Amino acid sequence: MRSLTLFTAKRNWRTVALVISLLCGTGLAADLPTPGPSLDRGFHLLYSLDFNGAQQVFKSWQDTHPEDPMGHACEAAGLLFSEFNRLGVLESEFYKDDRQFEARRQFTPDPALRDHFNAALDVTETSAQARLAKKANDLDALFAMTLASGLRADYAALIEKHNLASLHFTKQATGWSKRLLSVDPNYYDAHLATGVSQYIIGSMAAPVRWLVRLGGVSGDKQAGINELQLTAQRGRYLAPFARILLAIAYVRENDKARAREILTSLRNDFPENPLFAREIGKLNSQQ
Repeated sequence: MRSLTLFTAKRNWRTVALVISLLCGTGLAADLPTPGPSLDRGFHLLYSLDFNGAQQVFKSWQDTHPEDPMGHACEAAGLLFSEFNRLGVLESEFYKDDRQFEARRQFTPDPALRDHFNAALDVTETSAQARLAKKANDLDALFAMTLASGLRADYAALIEKHNLASLHFTKQATGWSKRLLSVDPNYYDAHLATGVSQYIIGSMAAPVRWLVRLGGVSGDKQAGINELQLTAQRGRYLAPFARILLAIAYVRENDKARAREILTSLRNDFPENPLFAREIGKLNSQQ
């Protein structure tokens, strides 16, 4: 009986690690510091699924800000988001429950996009570390490192299905996020990382929460939802993504009315994106 309990706990730990990678990592992919209006425009295009238009904005930012790591970080985020869209990773069934997520299939990635993605992240990390060497509390550089680790975690977990690598990058992303929030607790977009971790861990059974706590991660479901709401209400670049995660959380909590309300607002804000209308249709069909 004891061996069966340990096996179940270990299996649940893998699920926790993967879901944190999914939600923390993909959430960070949309979260950026506050450099200028062109990046606002680029991420609006991403939410609207205009990947080519978004990349043009990010390339322009790189040209005018060659030492800023965020231009390349944004480029990598756009590449990963487009690959997710191509492979169907953005569909709600992927997040529905732990069993379905754990049984996800390994995708066949676009090798050219993968190489481009990794190269952009390498430049991001090199540039960010150079800035941190000069100024340890550089907000843009701290977020660039958070974003790079989160993107790597997402790619490893959701496309390559490399679970241990994903967990490694997820821990890195969480550490950078906490460091950023210690410098500026009002950096509202960065609250998404800790909010998702709190929610996921807080949703697990007590023995599993104990195992996860041994790995340095604690959880509180309501505290996690509160942090997601904070990002959704006061975040800049990540607010729409926080709303998406809240909708997923409400579906998991069987609060479909609130999930539908959020998805409706997203559909109104990004009418070019058909995903939100499809998700509303799925909710309606379940009634």
